[in-house]
Amino acid sequence: MTFRNTIAVILLLVLCFVSCKNDDDGFTQVPARDRTVQQEADKDSLLKYMSTHYYNSSLFETPGNYTYDDIVILELPDENEDGIYEDLPDPANNTLLIDDIETFTTEYRDVEYEYYTLKLSQGGGDNPNSSDTVNINYFGNLFDGEDFDSTVNATSLDLITLIEAWRVVLPDFGTATTIIDNGDGTFSYDNYGLGVMFVPSGLAYFSAPPFGIPQYANLIFKFELYTSEFNDHDADLVMSFLEDINQDGNVFDDDTDNDDIPDFFDVDDDGDGVLTRYEDIDNNGDPTNDDTDNDGIPNYLDSSTALSNQDDN
Repeated sequence: MTFRNTIAVILLLVLCFVSCKNDDDGFTQVPARDRTVQQEADKDSLLKYMSTHYYNSSLFETPGNYTYDDIVILELPDENEDGIYEDLPDPANNTLLIDDIETFTTEYRDVEYEYYTLKLSQGGGDNPNSSDTVNINYFGNLFDGEDFDSTVNATSLDLITLIEAWRVVLPDFGTATTIIDNGDGTFSYDNYGLGVMFVPSGLAYFSAPPFGIPQYANLIFKFELYTSEFNDHDADLVMSFLEDINQDGNVFDDDTDNDDIPDFFDVDDDGDGVLTRYEDIDNNGDPTNDDTDNDGIPNYLDSSTALSNQDDN
C-alpha cells in the first residue's frame, strides 16, 4: 500500500468512528461552539485570572536554574464587602500576573487567538522550531488549581503531536546552554528557558479534551525547556522545519502540490511522481540545494523538473 493510500485509509477510519452514533446508549453528537465567540469568552476569563492572581516575582530577580516547582501562583485575598479584591500581599516580593505577562496573538483555524506567557528565564541556547522534538519538564493545571498532567523528569516530546499552544509558545524561549552528564543516567542543565503559559481553549483541547480536562477549558502550563532536536517526519531528507515554506512558523499550512498532505509529511512534495529523497541529485543528503533549471526553486518543490538520481540509488 502506498503512503498516500495509507493516509486515506486512516482518515476514512477516523471519519467513520467520529460519525458513528450508538442509539442504544443514547449518545448524540453536540455541535462544537463557535471558535470566535469562545475565544472572546476565554480572553475575558484569562485576563480576569491574571488580574486576580500573583506570583513570587522577587525569587527570580536573582539569576539561577529554577524549576517549575519554584513558581508559586496564588489568588488575591477575598473580595471585600464592596466586591473589590484586597491589596496585593507583600508587594515587595510579589507581582500581579497581569503586570508581568507578555501578550501574543496567533491565527489558528481562521480565528485570531490571544495567549500569554510569563517569561522567568529566556534560556541561552537555540530556540526550537514548531516541528522539533523538545526535552522539557512541565506542570499543567486548570484555573481552580487542579493539576491534570505533569512530568517529574525531563521528557522528550514531538511538538507536532501536542496542542497548538506548545508550538506557538516554546519557539519564543531558548534551550539550555550547557548539558551536564551526572554519570547515573541523568543530566543537569544550565541556563534553560523557564516560564508559564496561559492559553485559551482554542489553542488547547477546545471541545474534545482528554479525561480530566473539562470542555472549553483554558489551561496553564509551567515549563522548563532543556533541549530541542530537528525532525524529518516523512524521512525525505528535508528537515521538517525547512518544510515551512512560507516561514510562518506553521508546517501544517504548507502543501506545495495541493494534495491535502502538508509538505513535512509528504514524501513527494511537488507531486511529480519522484520521491523528494530521490531529487537529491548531487547525493549530498540534502535535496534543498538541487535546482536543475536554475529557476530558484529546488527540484523537490518544482514539478516541472521531474529529474532524479533514482536509478543510481
